[in-house]
Amino acid sequence: MLDSAVIEVRAGNGGHGIVSFIREAMLPRGGPGGGDGGRGGDIVLVADSSINTLTKFHWQPHFMAKNGGPGDGHNRRGANGESVEVNVPIGTEVWIWEDGEDIELIGDLTRSGQRMIVAEGGRGGWGNTHFVSASHQEPLLAEAGELGEIRRVRLNLKLLADIGLIGMPNAGKSSILTAISAARPKVADYPFTTLEPVLGVVEHGPQAFVAVDIPGLIEGAHQGVGLGDEFLKHVQRTRVLVHVVDGSEDDIVGRIETINNEITQFDPGLARRPQILVVNKLDLEDVSVLLDEIKENLKGVKGLHSETFFVSAATHEGLDQLKQTMFHMLQSANQELELGAVLETDEEIPVLRPKPRVSTDVVKREAGGVLRIVHQKAVRLARGSNLETWEARVQFHRRLEQLKVTKALRDAGIETGDTVVVGDWEFDWD
Repeated sequence: MLDSAVIEVRAGNGGHGIVSFIREAMLPRGGPGGGDGGRGGDIVLVADSSINTLTKFHWQPHFMAKNGGPGDGHNRRGANGESVEVNVPIGTEVWIWEDGEDIELIGDLTRSGQRMIVAEGGRGGWGNTHFVSASHQEPLLAEAGELGEIRRVRLNLKLLADIGLIGMPNAGKSSILTAISAARPKVADYPFTTLEPVLGVVEHGPQAFVAVDIPGLIEGAHQGVGLGDEFLKHVQRTRVLVHVVDGSEDDIVGRIETINNEITQFDPGLARRPQILVVNKLDLEDVSVLLDEIKENLKGVKGLHSETFFVSAATHEGLDQLKQTMFHMLQSANQELELGAVLETDEEIPVLRPKPRVSTDVVKREAGGVLRIVHQKAVRLARGSNLETWEARVQFHRRLEQLKVTKALRDAGIETGDTVVVGDWEFDWD
C-alpha cells in the first residue's frame, strides 16, 4: 500500500503578441510597436515536511495556472500568468500517468523545500516588432502564445512514516500500534494477519509523528519470501526502526539477528538506521519470570541504538516510556538529516524540470490528402496573425520558407491545388 494519487496539471498559456504601429505627432517615422505576450504560469510541486499523506489530492485532483496577458501597443509586454505552488510530502515520486499506468519517473522530491516544475507555462508570443527586416519595415505578423503543458501525473509517496515497526509475524507490532495510536490494524493469533502496511499517528504532547506497522518479515524476505521484499521498501525512508520481538518465543536473539540480516541484505543503509528493541508480552508469566535471563542474552545483540524496552501491548505497561524514546530518537534523526543536508551543499536546492517532449515533425499528411503544417512556430504565427490580407499572407509564406516548412512540403510530395492547413487557416497550394 503506497499512498498515491493521480492529478491533472495545466500550466498557463502564453499571451498573444500583437500587431500594432506607433503613430504620434512627435514620432513622424512611427514604426511597429506590437508588444510580446506574457509568459503562462507554471505548476510547481514543493516538498513540505509538514505534510505526511496525499489524502488532499483525492479531493482536489485538478490544478490550473493563469494564462499570460496579451501584448500591447508601444512595445508593452503582457503580464506573466500567476504560477500555482502545490505542497507535497517529502519523499513523493512523480510519474507520467497515461492509459492507467506509469510511463516515466520524472522527479523524486526527497528534500524539504525542493521544487519541481511539473507543468511549464507557455512562452508569450512575439509582437510584430520582432519581425522587422530590411525588406519588411511594416511587418504584419505576430505570434500566438505557446500553449502551457498539460499532464496527468501520479504522485507516489514512498515515505509512509517517520517510524517503522518491524519484526517477525505475531510479534505484536499491530497490537503496539493500536495501543499507541488511533490505528486499528487487524489483530489475530495466526501469522501474517497484517497484509499491508498500516499507518498510525502517535501523539506526544502537542506534537505527533507517524508510525507504520510493516507486515511480518521472515528469513528470505529480501528475496521475496513470505510477504516479500515489497514491504521492505516501505521502511527505506523511515528515520527510526522499532524492532518488536515476542518475549515468549524461543531463541529471541536468533530472531532479532534474522530480521536484521534481512534488512541489511535488502538495503545496508537500513542496518545503520536508529533502532529500538522492544520485547513484547511482558504480561505473560513465561516472559516476566525469565526477564533477567532475557536481558542477559540480549547484551551481545548488535545493531541496536537504545536501551531495550519490555512492554505489554495488552496492558499498556511500558508504552509511555517507549513513545517518549521514539519521539526523542526521531528528533535526533531529523536533526542529523537536516545538518547533513546543510553540510552537503551551501548552494540553493536546484529546481527540477522534466525534459519536454519535443516533436520534430514539420508536416503531416491527413485523410483525403490534406497536408497539415505542425511546425510549432508556423502554427503560432498562423494563429496570431490576420492572414485575411494578401500583404500578411505574402509575409507569412516568406516566413515559411525561412523556417524550411516550404521545403518539407515539397519533400512530402505537395502538388499544385493540394489543400494545406496550418492552425485554423486553410489554403490551396500554388
